[in-house]
Formats: sequence, C-alpha cells, structure tokens
Amino acid sequence: MLKNLLKTIFYGGAVGITFIDYVGYVARVEGQSMQPTLNPLSDEMDYVFLNKLKAKDYTVSRGEIVCLISPKDAQQRIIKRVIGREGDTIHTIGYKEKYVKVPKGHFWIEGDHVDNSLDSNTFGPVPLGLLTSKATYIVWPPSRWRMLSSESVRQPIKFGKNESLSS
Repeated sequence: MLKNLLKTIFYGGAVGITFIDYVGYVARVEGQSMQPTLNPLSDEMDYVFLNKLKAKDYTVSRGEIVCLISPKDAQQRIIKRVIGREGDTIHTIGYKEKYVKVPKGHFWIEGDHVDNSLDSNTFGPVPLGLLTSKATYIVWPPSRWRMLSSESVRQPIKFGKNESLSS
C-alpha cells in the first residue's frame, strides 16, 4: 500500500513538473499596471494561466498579454500587452524619443494602465528572447473566469508611401 502511494506521488510529481516546464502554470498578477483588464479591483488579485507552448516560437501578435523577464531585473517576471512588433513605429508615452521604430528581434509592451506601468515607455523595445509565456485565461477568482482576448489598446503608426519618421 505504501509502495503504491509513493509510486503515485512520484509519477504525479513527474507529470506535474513536466507540465509546468513545458505547458504552463498559474501565476498571481500583482500591481495595477494591467488595470482594468487584470486586477480591476485593488483589493483582489487575478490569477492567470501562463501558456508556455504559445510562446515557444517567440512570435507575438499585437494585443496579446505576455509574461516576460523584466529588462530591469532578471529575477522578476512582468505581464504586459504587446503594442508593437518588429518594424512597427510606435508613438511613445514619456519615452526619451517621441517615435520609436521597433528593431528586428524586439517588441514594444505596455501596461493597460499606462500611467501606472513600468514598460517599454521606460526601458524601450524589449528583446523577444525575454518572452516566457502568454497569458491566456483568468482562472481566479471564479467570478472573473474568462479567456483573455488580444485586444489592442493602442495601435502602431502607419505612414503613407511618401512619409517616414524623418518627414
């Protein structure tokens, strides 16, 4: 009986670790930077499913909510929305340059509550290599269960044929 219990715990642990390492995990979202999408009430925290499989090829779409290693602190993970992809021109909010063309291999991220967010407006375009996962569902509290949509709050700038950053 004890042998079967230990065997179940061992295999269950192995499956659980494999799932977390390759598929994803649930994480608590702290702070107000993604309000109102995440943590709309200051006294409650959302828990989201972070899907590693959807991030394994390091491609992002505008509007997706992603988790990444903070460019300021490698020990910290941050959750933000993708505003621009490589080649997009972004009208920044408080960044050192008014317009930024997102370089190859990078993306531009912002919190939905942009006035209360440490994001690309602080540290600039982010290397795609810092992407760890994509937030796909709110799983807690039960009243907020839902799939997270890829709505984009802000759009990159589209220039006409004869326009550019220097025009």
